[in-house]
Amino acid sequence: MNRVDAPAKVTGAAPYAGDVSVPGLLYGVVVSSAVAKGRITRIDTSRALAVPGVIRVYTHESRPELPDDDRCYGDDQAPDGSPFRPLFDARIRYSAQPIALAVADTFELARYAASLVEAEYEREPHATDLDAQLGEAFARSSKKKGDAHSAYARAALRHEAEYRHAFEHHHPMELHGTTAVWESGGRITVYTKTQDVMNDRDYVKNVFGFNEDDVRVMAEYVGGAFGSGLRPEYQLLLAVMAAKDLNRPVRVVLTRQQMFTFGHRPHNIQRLRLGADANGRLQAVMHDAFSTTSRYEQYSEGYLGWSSTLYDPPSLKHEYKLVPLDCATPMPMRAPGGATAVYAIEAAMDELACAAGIDPLELRLRNYTQQKDGKPFTSKALRECYAQAAERFGWSRRTPQPRSMQEGHDLIGWGMATGVWEAWRDAASARVVLTDDGRVEVSCSVTDIGPGSGTMMSAIAAAALGLPGAHIAVKLGDSRLPRAPVQGGSMTAASVGSAVHDACDKVRRRLYGLARDMADSGIAGAKLEDVVFKNGRIALARDAAQGIDLVDVMRRSGVATIDEEVESQPDKSVSRRYASYTHSAVFAEVRVDEDFGTVRVTRIVAAVAGGRIVSPKTARSQVLGGIVWGIGMALHEETFMDHTLGRFMNHNYAEYHVPVNADVRDIDVFFVDEREDKLDPIGAKGLGEIGVVGTAAAIANAVYHATGKRVRDLPITLEKLIG
Repeated sequence: MNRVDAPAKVTGAAPYAGDVSVPGLLYGVVVSSAVAKGRITRIDTSRALAVPGVIRVYTHESRPELPDDDRCYGDDQAPDGSPFRPLFDARIRYSAQPIALAVADTFELARYAASLVEAEYEREPHATDLDAQLGEAFARSSKKKGDAHSAYARAALRHEAEYRHAFEHHHPMELHGTTAVWESGGRITVYTKTQDVMNDRDYVKNVFGFNEDDVRVMAEYVGGAFGSGLRPEYQLLLAVMAAKDLNRPVRVVLTRQQMFTFGHRPHNIQRLRLGADANGRLQAVMHDAFSTTSRYEQYSEGYLGWSSTLYDPPSLKHEYKLVPLDCATPMPMRAPGGATAVYAIEAAMDELACAAGIDPLELRLRNYTQQKDGKPFTSKALRECYAQAAERFGWSRRTPQPRSMQEGHDLIGWGMATGVWEAWRDAASARVVLTDDGRVEVSCSVTDIGPGSGTMMSAIAAAALGLPGAHIAVKLGDSRLPRAPVQGGSMTAASVGSAVHDACDKVRRRLYGLARDMADSGIAGAKLEDVVFKNGRIALARDAAQGIDLVDVMRRSGVATIDEEVESQPDKSVSRRYASYTHSAVFAEVRVDEDFGTVRVTRIVAAVAGGRIVSPKTARSQVLGGIVWGIGMALHEETFMDHTLGRFMNHNYAEYHVPVNADVRDIDVFFVDEREDKLDPIGAKGLGEIGVVGTAAAIANAVYHATGKRVRDLPITLEKLIG
């Protein structure tokens, strides 16, 4: 099935949050602070307000009244601590935080007015260097099994190393923006970039004191988010505040530079010690991690536990610590915690394999596990991923010695790694309406940030009801539709897909009941399990000629519509008894110019075990996109902090490097057969994040194989490789 939203997107007809056109629209532009820490001692808006067409300039001194209780600013995804409150007071908590909003008749006027706002500060000493602040680290979580220290000391094979990963920032194509439309009767409709319209609706309701029915949040189209839209960002509050105050619609869209001012993947350090017996079987894993957070919230990620998910050693010791800095609170970024931790674990496993003289794939097979923390997996076809991907890649032709494969000036390296990500399912609701012309409307509040959730919903409904995809219409991204969980964590197919499946099942049962009571329907007296829904008909499974068109069932029964809404709940006993994960095997080829040290990823083969693949075309695209993220993580993406200023410096597309077309060569993604019959009724697992997990490690391992130089500090840049 092709993407149901493709025509609207490729023709430019899809309206995003910053595209909504309404009469009387005003434009807001944010003014950002020039210091990293301190207080505003003076802020002068007089020059901006003197410009004709400028309506208002909001600051902490001139804004409408907002609640003092910081609990009003919390949201479903908020970490521990006190949420950031835009324009709340004179306090500067991080560089480039919003300090004013200029509102004008046109965007150009608002931008000009913003440039005229003058601010003076009382600076305070700031700290933005992770290494310099390690002494302030505090424990966040830990895990222990057995006596890892003793087991490591006794191990025949030992490896110890430190792995680092730089700050990374989100760069979705669509900038974060909000168009807030004030309506009569004290109601407001908010078009915004978000991964959860319900979370944003509740945030607006709590901050501004609206009744739930008076706030509608819409995000029908989202141009990528990848974690940046999990929480309400500050432009949402500012747009709603101005619209409510002025009784006018107001649009606030952040600049590309301001996309660096509200969160990031945290800078982190990981220290790993692996101990194995003479055959390479792990006996001990010790994993210590440090990552950054803000001063006002304690943001943490799931660094710990991935080694036991992949290999389940008999003894382990993990400790995770947070280091507070004068920065904005970090935020989830595609496969948060997992992408970073699995990089370090899989790089360390490669180093252990090299030291032991064991093939890296063979080492992983020797440590293969069918359980995590004593729980069996609901399904696991990782062995099949290893075998099929290795065959397609040609892994058996690899020579193990570094620098042993060469063509001209190119050193050729082959590396591999394992990918893993949690297969989650949450409660979700969906509504399915079938009309007597054979048309179906499927609705759910879930957003679609890019994976093709609408296509997935359409495919499930089409298959369940036996109707062509062209007969299925999907409505999503609206807080007035049936409630869905946040689109994040690769759980939408399992959660929302299950709700669509269950709602369709109720429609099927009603159709079956109507047709069964018709003497000439062809299925009179048949049991539900004896019939199939196919080609717009309900018919006997053993004899498709014995059946009746769905439209005839409804029209002859006098039923104009069949309308079913369900809330689909996960079986809690499954999570108590089983562990559920998506797995992958990633094989990478790099070519490194021996004279210049430039690295090109020339080939990647990735095999994924993700249960039932509901929409193969969009599933493959998701994994492809994740792999490109992994290329960026391995070789390109890094935000540089000037610690003197406490500011991210390369806050633009020119200097923040991401993979471009020339960096992306031959990527072969395929899915292995895996039956998942415990997690959800459709047998699907999430695929949005598995592509990035393991890819950076496979590339880093390939770079070592090509050059003989191990770079443990991502990204692997030219100066690190030749220095």
